[in-house]
Order: sequence, then C-alpha cells, then structure tokens
Amino acid sequence: MTLLEIFPSLREGGIVPRLDSTVWPRETHYDADGRITVGGVALADIADQYGTPTYVLDEGEVRSRCQAYQKWFPEAEIIYAGKALLTRAVAEWIAAEGLSLDVCSAGELAVALASGVDPAKIVLHGNGKPFGELEKAINAGVGRIVVDSLTEITLLSALAERPQRVLLRVTPDIDVHGHPAVRTGVTDQKFGFPIGSTAVKEAVDRIVRQPNLELVGLHCHIGSQIYDTFPYGEAVRRMIGEMARIRDEFGVTLTDLDLGGGHAVAYRSGDAEMNLPELSDIVEDSLDAACQRHGFPRPRIALEPGRAIVARAGVTLYRVLSVKHVEGGHTYVTVDGGMCDNPRVALYGARYDAVVANRHPSGPHMTATIAGRYCEAGDILAHDVRLPVDLRPGEVLAMPCTGAYHHSLASSYNGVGRPPIVAVRDGQCRELVRRETIDDLMCRDIGH
Repeated sequence: MTLLEIFPSLREGGIVPRLDSTVWPRETHYDADGRITVGGVALADIADQYGTPTYVLDEGEVRSRCQAYQKWFPEAEIIYAGKALLTRAVAEWIAAEGLSLDVCSAGELAVALASGVDPAKIVLHGNGKPFGELEKAINAGVGRIVVDSLTEITLLSALAERPQRVLLRVTPDIDVHGHPAVRTGVTDQKFGFPIGSTAVKEAVDRIVRQPNLELVGLHCHIGSQIYDTFPYGEAVRRMIGEMARIRDEFGVTLTDLDLGGGHAVAYRSGDAEMNLPELSDIVEDSLDAACQRHGFPRPRIALEPGRAIVARAGVTLYRVLSVKHVEGGHTYVTVDGGMCDNPRVALYGARYDAVVANRHPSGPHMTATIAGRYCEAGDILAHDVRLPVDLRPGEVLAMPCTGAYHHSLASSYNGVGRPPIVAVRDGQCRELVRRETIDDLMCRDIGH
C-alpha cells in the first residue's frame, strides 16, 4: 500500500511518491494529477498519442544500466545481448556507452551495421548459423564468431579469406535449476560442446589447423534469470581448467573468456535479482584462484547482459476493454494486448504486475487476472494483480519490466500488428518503431 492510499490528502500537499525502482525505471513518479510518469512523460499521454498497446522505453535507464556494468567490471568487455531488444536506437545507445554488441542473425547484424556500430565490436552467436549469415558476418568484418558446431568450422574455413577471430562455445555442466527452456549450462542441450569432451578436442584441433581461423578464447552461458553468484564462480573455475588443458595439449594459450549473461532482474516487487558488486567479487576471486592453480595467464573477461540492461527500462501500456466478474471464480480484466506482445507468460510462466497509469486510485482494491485479447484460453498476462474496484473500460494499465524479450518475441497472431516502441527521456518522447498495420501484414501475402 502506498502513502497516497493511506493518506490521500498527501496528494494535495505536493508529495510525489516513487514506485519500486527494482521493477520500474528509476525516473518513475506520480505527477500532480496522480498519473504515472516515466522519463518525465505521463504514460497516459503516450497512450493517447500512440494508442495501445505500446512499449515505452526509458533511454536514461538503458544507459545507466550500461554504466553500472562498466563500473563494477572495469576491466571486462561488456557485450550487450541484442536478442533481448534490438532497434537502431538501442544499438546507438549501447555503442555510445562503450559496449560491444552480440547478434545472432543476419537481421540483427543488419540493424547493428545500420546503427553505425563498429563491426570489430560485434560478436556473432547462434547454434545454427546458415552459410549466408556466416558469409555476411565475415564480409562485414565482425570481430568474433562463436563457433557452435564442427560444421561451422568447415564453413568458416571456406569463407574466411583473412584471419577471423573465433570463440569456441562449451557447456561447463552447471545446472542452475531454472526453467528447462533456459538451462543452457548443462551438458545435454543444443548449445556448445561438453567441457572436457573429445568433441572439444576435435573442434580445437580443426580450428587451429585452419590458417585463417584464430581461436582466441572460450565461451559459455549457464542459463537465464540467475540471481545466485556461486554458479558463475564455478563456471570460471571449470572454464580456466579447460583453457589450461587446451594449452597443454595444443600449445595454444587462449586470451578471452566469455561468461555469457543470464543475470536475473526483478519482475515483481520482492523478486530476487543479480547483485553486480557480489558478482564482480566472485568472478575476480575465482579467476585469481583458478589461474594460480593452473599457472594460466589471466584472460580478458567478457559478460553478455541483455535482459539486465533493458528489462527494467521497459513499460507496456494497455487499455482496459472489459471487466468480468465470474461468480465463484476470478475477476478478469481484459486488455487490448496479450500473448502476442508479451509471450513470456505463456512460454515460461513469467509473472508480472500492473497498475492504473492514468490516475492514482485511493479507494478499495480487488484481486484480478489480466487477460489478453487473443483467442487462446492461455492468453493471460498477469495473475493476482491488485487493481481498483472501480476500474473502467478505457483506463490505461502499465506493466513494468517489459523491456526484454517482448518486442523481440512479439508476433502478429490473429492478424494483429505488433506494438510501437516509444522512447522517453528528459520529458520528451519519440517513436523508435512504428506500429505494425494491417497493410504491413497484407503486403506479404502475395497469393491469389
């Protein structure tokens, strides 16, 4: 319960409360009219101007998260994982803050290059890279390519006409016990080569025998939404051990160790999230101990945060379409978006919160389920959300922490176009990506 709910008269005194900064962008407030503002812009005004649903992205929040990583990992390379959210503007922001960029398709590479990102600071990922995408990456001069199969080694050796730096992705056999779809550190899964296996040796042997492939390091990614720092320390220890084995067997001293990302963010108040100072300490301590144990020179560390950079910067706006009370059951608040603009609930069972954005309610509340508009019974955006009992159709709901894996996973199911992205900063807003229209959808349908 907020202060304004306890003491409604405080609004008249000009006190501006803050919403939980672990979930909302730091520059989120209530204005004098009781409306939620982000980056100095009232969310209700954005809904009126651009319609709903709309993704709102706080540029200042994105930049501050980039700066936080650089503060706590001053000697590491911070590589933004573009799959979380990549537009030309986002690429420009992260490049301006000094970050490198991870892409995993020709489309993401095209966005990065169109934004003026230095190709030398681009890393190409993916467990299934088609020939054409490898060709585009090499022709563009990307700095590193993460090798994920023996086939890729063959393709790269045929394509590379000049030295191409590569990393080898390995799985350190660390189970973070998250959702099965994001447990990427275990041995039996589609990414990488199992650590210590003959497959790793064969991959290294094939790479080092190619004159235009330069093996510079190893890569791993142990999972997503990890808030415990211990698995990263264990990953460092195992990866340094593997780098030492490669040195001893092949005479190659690798210089780069990419620990991936997966750092947890809080989607609802009270959720656990990654503590960057603690992560920095355990990585440093583990690195020192492992390097000393194996007599291995300290490699350059890289981290790949994606969600941790943009999730908290995003807020999605919806309009209420109806409020339905089922006797003996739930209260369903149906909005004009759903699983097509936020598929994470259906995919991973993700949990979100939402509040009324166009006013600060001070009366009684109800527990409601926020339902989407799409023709699927599983199209639910949030469960057990506290909303005012006098909620009416047409009001604006704001759902925080929706900057990552929303736009990038969105679809046009039911023939509904994807939402726009509107950036806010210093009291100004601008459209980064326009709303997808019916004409956009129809122009791809060329059959008669």
